[in-house]
Amino acid sequence: MADFHPGPDPDFPYLGENDRYAFPDPLNCEDDIVAIGGNLSPGMLLSAYEQGIFPWYNPGDPVIWQSPNPRFLIYPEKLHVSTSMRKILRRGEFEITFDRDFAGVIRGCAEMERSDRQGTWITDDIIEAYTELHRLGWAHSAEAYRGGELAGGCYGIYLGRAFFGESMFTRQPNASKAAFLSLARFLFAGGAAFIDCQTPTGHLCNLGGEELSRSAFLELLSKTLAPRRAGDSDTADRRGSWEKETVPPLV
Repeated sequence: MADFHPGPDPDFPYLGENDRYAFPDPLNCEDDIVAIGGNLSPGMLLSAYEQGIFPWYNPGDPVIWQSPNPRFLIYPEKLHVSTSMRKILRRGEFEITFDRDFAGVIRGCAEMERSDRQGTWITDDIIEAYTELHRLGWAHSAEAYRGGELAGGCYGIYLGRAFFGESMFTRQPNASKAAFLSLARFLFAGGAAFIDCQTPTGHLCNLGGEELSRSAFLELLSKTLAPRRAGDSDTADRRGSWEKETVPPLV
């Protein structure tokens, strides 16, 4: 990767949120890596997610665009809320909010030590890019507060009826679970078809996630998102509905 610029390429054109970039077809790739290079401008990121791709790279590397095989998803009917978490949520041990502190959540995720990924992949460039997507209304966060302090949270991208979970963090036991489960129930009550968790972890398996082949995921994604062509203006079917104000009660 010595021939590539570390991080986003400053010479690559900036793409606005209504611009589109055609990535290589992930089905033609032998491994998870689809492309290398480019930048993290809004149009580049949104185009990637629409095509089942997302950036995942280490500090010092160029932007690496990946589409894992298999993919890991949670469906509305498969979401699992354990007995212990039901009690925690019903007792209101955490104050749950949405989009109150996106900056605090993404920085909390960046500060988490992750043995599976050998450090953080959430660089300053990633923080800046996703914060801009949040400002534009595409990226969202869920926060769990206890005693007025941010105890945990998660964030991701919402396109159409597909939510792409990016990362979560916790500073107190069960805080990230409380935030994620509340967000999932909020999304599914609003019509989300699935939450893309990208790759499996034991934590996500316990919440009801399951693997899906890359080809099956891309087919599902194409049915979930309306196609978008270069030059198309933003449409409501692309921007995930964020209208519901409350999480439905547990039954």
